[in-house]
Amino acid sequence: MGRTVAIIQARMGSTRLPEKVLREIGDRAMLWHVYERAVKASLVDAVVVATTTEPGDDAIEAFCREHAIDCHRGSETDVLDRYYQTAIDENADTVVRLTADCPFLSPAVIDRVVRVYRDSDAQYVTNIIQYTYPDGLDVEVFDAAALGTARENATSSEEREHVTPYIRESGAFETKNVENPLDIYEYSCIGDGTVPRWTVDYPEDLEFVREVYDRLTGSGHWIFDQQSVFELLEREPELRAINDDR
Repeated sequence: MGRTVAIIQARMGSTRLPEKVLREIGDRAMLWHVYERAVKASLVDAVVVATTTEPGDDAIEAFCREHAIDCHRGSETDVLDRYYQTAIDENADTVVRLTADCPFLSPAVIDRVVRVYRDSDAQYVTNIIQYTYPDGLDVEVFDAAALGTARENATSSEEREHVTPYIRESGAFETKNVENPLDIYEYSCIGDGTVPRWTVDYPEDLEFVREVYDRLTGSGHWIFDQQSVFELLEREPELRAINDDR
């Protein structure tokens, strides 16, 4: 079975919402929420952060040091190589790719995708080939050897920046999509065929996430599942309008 390592990519230099990964949700940085949700996944052996060597990302390394989180640094633009080097340093056999701008990340969804990966012959398993989960619960699981092959053969800037296009699209690997057991379109707050956006790209997204956290967390409880968010949006549909235009 080998060692399964979740790697959270994070950087401060977002053009649409600079420094977003360290912006606070409640009284904690978004990266803290993503990390703490990831470590709750029972099928993951380690969770680490992979940031860049740019001076602006010294703040991420300092944050990780403060919170005893393993942090690796690599290329800003060649994220594929950054992932590869991190996987090598962590002795990973299986890599779980996560991003630091998804504060609704679900430990249960991580475990579901990892379990399907382990039970199949696919080298790449995800829930994003066809979206049945909200955008923001994204999980990609792949063989570390496949990551090495991609690093050696991927040539386009898109393949290098987005890590998995070569693995997903080259035809060299078997891939599998994991579908959501929850039919999200049963909720009236979601339009037919619409994929809810629960990732943070814009200021409006951050406002939406903060409002949801304010309502669903308290007394030390800050992990909630997708169903809780949908039920909240049914009760308070005006929340969805906060970032509807994005």
